[in-house]
Amino acid sequence: MVPPSSNTINLDRARQQRNANLAAPARDSDPAVLGALRQRLLSVLQTSLELERVLQLFRQEVDTLVDLPGLSYRNAAEDVAIGLGEEQGHQVHYHLSQGDLRLGDLTFYRQERFQESELGALEYLLGSLLFPLRNALLFREAQNNALRDALTGVGNRSALDRALVRELELARRTQQPLSLLMLDLDHFKRINDRFGHSVGDDVLRQTARTLGNNLRSMDMVFRFGGEEFCVLLSATGHDAAHIVAERLRAAVEAQSETAGAIPLPVTLSLGLATLRDVESPRCLLLRADRALYQAKAEGRNRFCSLA
Repeated sequence: MVPPSSNTINLDRARQQRNANLAAPARDSDPAVLGALRQRLLSVLQTSLELERVLQLFRQEVDTLVDLPGLSYRNAAEDVAIGLGEEQGHQVHYHLSQGDLRLGDLTFYRQERFQESELGALEYLLGSLLFPLRNALLFREAQNNALRDALTGVGNRSALDRALVRELELARRTQQPLSLLMLDLDHFKRINDRFGHSVGDDVLRQTARTLGNNLRSMDMVFRFGGEEFCVLLSATGHDAAHIVAERLRAAVEAQSETAGAIPLPVTLSLGLATLRDVESPRCLLLRADRALYQAKAEGRNRFCSLA
């Protein structure tokens, strides 16, 4: 495989390119064809704010002029990795930016080496992608923020509601088990009353980190409200969820949260419910909640389950 080419497309430069003579970036291509495609891209790419859809539309339109069997987009800062089509032997790589703002890395793949005229056309047409790409990234950030708890960084109640519907449908379609844990920090009000809410916030943040560090990447953590958290365990049956619940309980009990010189021992009570054959998201959540209150009634720092 030949080493990939690497180019940088800057938004300000792209703006200048769009105002330049079409024959310059088009090289051997027909300027009229390039100009028409550019105008179509400027229109089509504004029809979606979904990042993957914007990239799909760009590839689909440009492929009418330059053969593009494969495309990949990476943005490490936004934790985005999107692949469309096939990765083949030759590639050309572009760093996309707007001034000092990096918009990610875009790579085109195909079996044959790209011709100079094709690279000129690609670079010219990329100018039409940058504004829609930036808008899609901003939209994605806004969506993520709307579904994230501002204090702890885990999913919020709205994110939990969406995930429950999605994961229940997936569990039934794939005939895989699904378990839900509801967790509550024991005597959390005493921490707030004795040490203040800033210390209480530190405890919540540390607990969220501890939960995340003791789960698989496919598991999901949410702040349900106040000092309550939920953990959604995909492809996890009742017995396996028992093991996870005990691991989380022990990990939180072992964590040492300190504010100044004040050590704060923290414990959890947990309720576990595993999805039944016919059950709504609300019923699964209610069963986990009942199991949680049973754990608290039995002395706290333990878990109870409702299969």
